[in-house]
Amino acid sequence: MPEGDTVWLAAQRLHAALSRKVLTRTDFRVPSLATVDLAGRTVLEVAPRGKHLLTRLSGGHTLHTHFRMDGSWHLYRHGDRWQGGPRWQVRAVLENAEWQAVGYRLPVVELLDTAAERDAVGHLGPDLLADDWDPVEALRRLWSAPSAEIGMALLDQRNLAGLGNLYRTEVLFLQGITPWTPVADVQDLPALVDKARRLMLANRGRWEQSTTGSLRYGQMHWVFERSGQPCRRCGTRVVSAEQGAAPYARLSYWCPHCQAGPAPSPAPAPRHKDRPIGRTAYRP
Repeated sequence: MPEGDTVWLAAQRLHAALSRKVLTRTDFRVPSLATVDLAGRTVLEVAPRGKHLLTRLSGGHTLHTHFRMDGSWHLYRHGDRWQGGPRWQVRAVLENAEWQAVGYRLPVVELLDTAAERDAVGHLGPDLLADDWDPVEALRRLWSAPSAEIGMALLDQRNLAGLGNLYRTEVLFLQGITPWTPVADVQDLPALVDKARRLMLANRGRWEQSTTGSLRYGQMHWVFERSGQPCRRCGTRVVSAEQGAAPYARLSYWCPHCQAGPAPSPAPAPRHKDRPIGRTAYRP
């Protein structure tokens, strides 16, 4: 699932290509918008909100999209070959005189009144990458459920908007805490939240997501997707196990030596190395 910094960067690229320009053609391949034509509308801005994308249009409407597991937006010049996947996976097309913005595999594509955007994103907690980031409110929300496992609390978008499995896994390693530690037992929750924000800010301007400081393939993460491999700090084998109940379960990775706290029995090590996550699919 794309992290908030992926959505943030996609929003910046789309905003640069579409904002203050008139749409010349639109094509929505979802039943609820099959007859909608936004040609002639001006794109006012493209704004991220956590993992949601809000394309605001003249006339008081907003196109709301969400990437969820594998959705993406791609930008093409007219005449370029679309390379984001087969045509049947296209869910939305926005065109102006220069660009074609093509949304692939988007599970959420809906047209809202801009005044009613809160109906779609009002439940979200403070956005880690927003200019109006509110750490006090974020901590209040996390502390409101002291018995919750910190790994799942960090993924709950009602607490923090934009944090995904990669960054919550890595920040818990850097803070020396297992994902199953209760929120109440986290000794310095403000430092943990601040570290998560700083990791995302450091990566939001590029497609690569590095928490180690290295941009070399296979060296960008401490424990994420590295089960069965040696910890970069102590050499202990990194392990993994599922956390949470379906459909919200996520695979957690941790170092049994570097991270203190409760943990289940790890899953068997994979036969092959886990594949480091990449974001080239979101590159316009």
